Amino acid sequence: MAPIISVKDLTKTYENGFEALKGINLDIEEGEVLALLGPNGAGKTTLISIICGIANKSGGSVTVGGHDITRDFRKARDMIGLVPQEMAVEVFEKVIDTVKFSRGLFGKGKDPAHIERVLRDLTLWDKKDNRIRELSGGMKRRVMIAKALSHEPRVLFLDEPTAGVDVELRKEMWDVMRELKKSGVTIILTTHYIEEAEAMADRVGVISKGELLVVEETDSLMKSLGKKVLEIELDKPVDDVPPALAQKGVTLSPTGKLVYTYDTAAEQTGITDILADLKKAGLRLADLSTKQSSLEDIFVDLVAQQKAEEDAA
Repeated sequence: MAPIISVKDLTKTYENGFEALKGINLDIEEGEVLALLGPNGAGKTTLISIICGIANKSGGSVTVGGHDITRDFRKARDMIGLVPQEMAVEVFEKVIDTVKFSRGLFGKGKDPAHIERVLRDLTLWDKKDNRIRELSGGMKRRVMIAKALSHEPRVLFLDEPTAGVDVELRKEMWDVMRELKKSGVTIILTTHYIEEAEAMADRVGVISKGELLVVEETDSLMKSLGKKVLEIELDKPVDDVPPALAQKGVTLSPTGKLVYTYDTAAEQTGITDILADLKKAGLRLADLSTKQSSLEDIFVDLVAQQKAEEDAA
């Protein structure tokens, strides 16, 4: 089945020569949740803006549901719902009126049943006659999602949907996203919260300085690029790492534990040799523990690797 969004060799260069996007290639499958991670200025919002028709591309092509965003702009845009990072609501409007108005902007006929279903799914039905200024921050964010869903899009872009909300509201928003996915909506999520990507995304894309560094299934990414840290607690603390262990990359933590980082995908971890060298050095083991690197560790490593390659070039 063809991807619902296909991005080919997409570039964006501003008049001052700044390259915001450098040849992005990305296919997004229908019904998946894709998280885009990247530091500020990485190009996440620029990429979304181009797909949604808010910004013009410099080169390449983008299709949504088979519709080219330039030649078939209206058909492509009709398939997209966008929840921008900024709160864009008329605070004196009633909830139900602003959602109905958004549907009308896309030329859709009145459908009270659909509007009610959207508001109920987002637990906004009881607030339908409230003015938006009377709502909490989390509820206002839900209104933004309701507006984006009012015209029945197949794709929903969420640009930092939980920015500025507390942990409890963030988890409520995760529940909303899960329900949207169950209904078949494709979700593209940009976020600074690594745990959000780990909790929600089927796949993760890491973008930095306009380049898409990697796009992979979340679990697979953590297995293929993740590392494990082995912490060795001795029965007596040491001041220095024995030379044989230091040569193998063992370090000493501030708490006095020996620390060894190894690649989970390697054929041999080297742990057997480490333990043998411990014995040779006359050190007695008290405890062992391992810790898997998180998605945040992988993200930081990828961005650091990109910087190192640029510095070496």
